[in-house]
Amino acid sequence: MGELYIVATPIGNLGDITYRALETLKSVDVVAAEDTRHTLELLTHFEIRKPMVSCRAQNEEYVASKIIKMLDEGQKVAYASDAGTPGISDPGAVLAGLARKAGHKVVPIPGPSAFAALASVAGAGGKTLIFEGFLSPKPGRRRSRLRELMATEAAIIVYESPFRIVKLLADIAEIDSNRRIVVGRELTKLHEEISDGSAKEVFEDYASRTKILGEFAVFISGNKNTKLLEENTDN
Repeated sequence: MGELYIVATPIGNLGDITYRALETLKSVDVVAAEDTRHTLELLTHFEIRKPMVSCRAQNEEYVASKIIKMLDEGQKVAYASDAGTPGISDPGAVLAGLARKAGHKVVPIPGPSAFAALASVAGAGGKTLIFEGFLSPKPGRRRSRLRELMATEAAIIVYESPFRIVKLLADIAEIDSNRRIVVGRELTKLHEEISDGSAKEVFEDYASRTKILGEFAVFISGNKNTKLLEENTDN
């Protein structure tokens, strides 16, 4: 039987790759990747040359069947998403599940994650931390889900793009302008920025900017009052 390695890769700073991840990528027969071009740059940087297979969210189940055939032949395969840990708002979970169902060993090679990076510096979180990933781009659905999440005692982490970050911050401030939030922009990268304050303060900061670049992770502190916030009729 073969072995499938789920490999976490840097979210920006290449120095964050683990020694174990490098050794794994060097030792496998094939590297499957969300974007072979992106992962090839990583492999080239560390002078690793391996056959590659594209395995994106759009074709993950189909390609997984091909990868499982490789595993059936006794090959070792590593899977890497574009950045961070596969399966956390990235492809990889379907492949891992199908490989395990087929009887193959699935080995985690842990490492970088924007979720873990932001949680580690937020300075609060309590016993429960909800990871929601990307919320719906539809305003009504986004606000409705935010109300549900923010009505709980748990802290929350969501991801957002530079195109919708101001809208997300506006929604959070509208629901609870005093709620403490921490925004991580371009985590681990050259222009890393971490903003901390009330939802109103952070929203006003970003709303005043003329140009916003980078990927975002947003930490929202928990609500001590668990009474469900009244929903409006926006759709």
